[in-house]
Amino acid sequence: MKPSKLMHVGTVVVGFAGVIAFIIAVFGGSESVFGITKMDALACAAILMLIAIWIQIATLHHMMLEKTGEIV
Repeated sequence: MKPSKLMHVGTVVVGFAGVIAFIIAVFGGSESVFGITKMDALACAAILMLIAIWIQIATLHHMMLEKTGEIV
């Protein structure tokens, strides 16, 4: 399997983790989620989504390099 495909799978996993953490933080009933405050859980969810976006950009760049034959 190409490294870009593995990177894409990692992006999807991290993105889903961020979305699930966001949903739990927003719709969770108590003031603490996962043992931390709701605001900290929202910040962690946002960071996970930003990581997923950044990895996806790197994946697209890697795929462009694979097309030109610069990276195998």
